[in-house]
Amino acid sequence: MKFASLGSGSEGNALLISAASGITRTTVMLDCGFGLRECERRLSRLGMVPTDISGIVVTHEHQDHVGGVFKFARRHRIPVWLSYGTYQAVRHDCNEVALHFCRDGDQLVIGDLHLTPYTVPHDAREPIQYCANDGNFKLGVLTDAGQATAHMVQALSGCDAMMLECNHDRGMLANSNYPPSLKVRIGGAYGHLSNETSAEILNSVDRRRLKRVVGAHLSRQNNTPELARAALDSALGGSATEVMIACQDEGFDWIELR
Repeated sequence: MKFASLGSGSEGNALLISAASGITRTTVMLDCGFGLRECERRLSRLGMVPTDISGIVVTHEHQDHVGGVFKFARRHRIPVWLSYGTYQAVRHDCNEVALHFCRDGDQLVIGDLHLTPYTVPHDAREPIQYCANDGNFKLGVLTDAGQATAHMVQALSGCDAMMLECNHDRGMLANSNYPPSLKVRIGGAYGHLSNETSAEILNSVDRRRLKRVVGAHLSRQNNTPELARAALDSALGGSATEVMIACQDEGFDWIELR
């Protein structure tokens, strides 16, 4: 199994997860917050074309995650999985797209990949995140959540790799020029994960198999890659787990789980 990012941040998000079994390969796109041409350009950078995508799974209805989903799916006849709450928020955009509904705890089988959605606290209709596995390796994805929950920690335990939101540094957010209402929203229980909260989550999960952690969805204004990396490193306590940081413009190249 391998995974790669087209971009990660408030200007657009899309993650590719790919697994092979014998002569078959399945690649799923998790969210698509980019326009058609930009998404195709970013796919090409990773050696992919739209017809390589077997399905799109959606986390929630915010535009940086869903803005390009239905145009891309409609153009290339790709099925989409999403929660019913998310569908209610975006139903006017879904014409002529093959839809499948899912919710917390379901087991989605898309070709060689198994995906398990789990509920997260975020200011959306029915937000979910996903863990993916191919029978050998487990990848956990967590962005767009405002606080740590026991349910999230349980879902993410036992991963071989994690993509974990490090949206903001609390001090930088407090001292930013954002209006007070936006500071409250971002830092609140249904906003985005701070470096500190992400470190707490990482410290709480079962990390015995964990080889790689990717810090994701960093704010350009209220965080730095150095601060995010330091927070994740502190939670890992000198273990051999490798830490890297995703960026908005380039995402990151394929990471293979072995």
